[in-house]
Amino acid sequence: MASKIQPLADYVVAQTEEAASKTASGLYIPEKSQEKPKIAKVVAVGPGRVGDDNEHIPIGVKVGDRIIYGGYSNTDIKHDGDDYMLIKEENIYAVVK
Repeated sequence: MASKIQPLADYVVAQTEEAASKTASGLYIPEKSQEKPKIAKVVAVGPGRVGDDNEHIPIGVKVGDRIIYGGYSNTDIKHDGDDYMLIKEENIYAVVK
């Protein structure tokens, strides 16, 4: 359960969404051939960071947001049998609405 993982500073814990293994036309794509998904769901956020002027800067995403992130900018972690990623906020490019 991700609630047991509490990220620090401006880090976010997210869970990758599964890539579709079947195309719209009904063809199945082998897992090795699939491009790695770059969309994930936020499951926990840190408190934010402290700026140069010693002011608190909160994180711009919240639990439940779907995000687009940089492909190699995350740390993969496994907790209680589930796979998660630890991502620094600066490596989150967008929130999917």
